[in-house]
Amino acid sequence: MDIEQAFAISASALDAQRTRLNVISSNLANVQSTRTPEGGPYRRKDVVFSSTPVHGAFDEALAASKTSEVFQGVQVTDVVLDPRPLRKTYEPHHPDADPATGYVEYPNVNMMEETVGMMTALRAYEANVTALNATKSMAAKALEIGR
Repeated sequence: MDIEQAFAISASALDAQRTRLNVISSNLANVQSTRTPEGGPYRRKDVVFSSTPVHGAFDEALAASKTSEVFQGVQVTDVVLDPRPLRKTYEPHHPDADPATGYVEYPNVNMMEETVGMMTALRAYEANVTALNATKSMAAKALEIGR
């Protein structure tokens, strides 16, 4: 693995975790949203990750395709809606309450689950920044050998 691939792997993870944090922020911001442009209450969103090959220069990619050594980064494949049912609360005077039952449908966002997801994403982001800094430090030390 060359230094460029190590940087690309860490960069792909940083980008994926940034997207995850943005989706979590959106979920938390809309925890009480009972109306959306699509109609109905906000639905929680979740990020789907998948691995993706990381290559350096074209010659390296060609050489890697001939061997079993293919380094994997991460990418966001999709942002999907959570299929869990919406939360119902009895509030007959709410403008979005069902006139027949008096229940209001609120988003299926769980504050605790989102907070844990945010902490996990932040720790993964920090770990990848540490890996990036370690790679940068190793590259600097390798350059010092030539002095």
